Amino acid sequence: MAVIATIATLFKPTNHQVNMKIVSFFLGILSLVLSSSVWAAAKPIPNPPALDATSYYLVDFDSGRVLAEKEPDKHIEPASITKLMTAYLVDKAIADGDIALDEMVTISEKAWRMKGSKMFVEVGKKVSVEELLMGLIIQSGNDASVALAEHVAGSESAFAGYMNHQAQLLGMTNTNFVNSTGWPDENHYSSARDIAILTQAVIRDFPESYRYYKEREYTFNKIRQFNRNRLLWRDETVDGVKTGHTESAGFCLVASAQRDDMRLISVVLGADSDKSRTQSSQSLLNYGFRFYETHKLYRSEEVLKTSRIWYGEQEQVGLGVGKDIYITIPRGRYRDLDASMEIDSEISAPVARGQQLGVVNIKLDDEVMLSEDIVAMQDVGEGSFFSRAMDSIKLMFR
Repeated sequence: MAVIATIATLFKPTNHQVNMKIVSFFLGILSLVLSSSVWAAAKPIPNPPALDATSYYLVDFDSGRVLAEKEPDKHIEPASITKLMTAYLVDKAIADGDIALDEMVTISEKAWRMKGSKMFVEVGKKVSVEELLMGLIIQSGNDASVALAEHVAGSESAFAGYMNHQAQLLGMTNTNFVNSTGWPDENHYSSARDIAILTQAVIRDFPESYRYYKEREYTFNKIRQFNRNRLLWRDETVDGVKTGHTESAGFCLVASAQRDDMRLISVVLGADSDKSRTQSSQSLLNYGFRFYETHKLYRSEEVLKTSRIWYGEQEQVGLGVGKDIYITIPRGRYRDLDASMEIDSEISAPVARGQQLGVVNIKLDDEVMLSEDIVAMQDVGEGSFFSRAMDSIKLMFR
């Protein structure tokens, strides 16, 4: 009412009727602005789309916030999505210097005889690691997958052991691999959540190879084949990732898209058709981008504040976070976030870089959305005998 009164005083009447029209006009605008801002702040987030799939999962790549899920930990046959782990381990072997992209691989009879989707390599011929990697990723070649597994580990069964070990390291707790291709086996399974974890690792750890996942076609041995991920044609923000299909698994698709500074990963398992898995994945991605936004709050090397340190070789220690911190929130609510730090009341040397010295809490509407450790940004050793004695006296009178 005070705001309304202030506007009214701006128009001292010389023509009462005209002024009342002007006042009414401005009051209408003010009412619209106030009501729209309140509506924006209180705008509800609708429920995620209900999808016709056995399991699905939608997660923000940077923050890890889950935006939609259905039975994310259920054991599901992953079919050719398995090849994400195969490609990941090939990339790891390259990064470790065990193999090279231009290294030639001799195609075994086992690889050549593989059924299902093929790159169409020929037994006894030599094919480079890079060509096989592209055939595995773009053409989903079972033959390429087996050839690479044998080249890295000596045999496909030994390679499966590597796959399971890497799955444990990544925190994939509902996964067990028995082959490199995703060929049906009752002991070969994963989950929507685990597949999202693996996809995040593929994008994060090997960005140079991740560029292959957005390629729409690849020609090898004069045979041109198209990527089965139809989202690459439908949505220009989609840059991967991998399809899978067997009669027992149904139609599966893990997809990733980036719009502005936000990347989402969607996993759809057990759809009843290629069209269904494509539409379901698109629905999940559109939902996430439409109703949520992601922000980087803190950088890992950023000093957020300094704090007094006692008995040290210096009087101040820089404090920050140990990793980049992201948060995913409903759209339009960034200014409503409330950050608070709780720092140890008495920090004493020695302190090691990375040592926890407090916590930062991020709230939205009194709900703690995020809680991260505050750590020392540098080592601080003990001070001299004299400086420690002086600090003891200061603390007595503190």
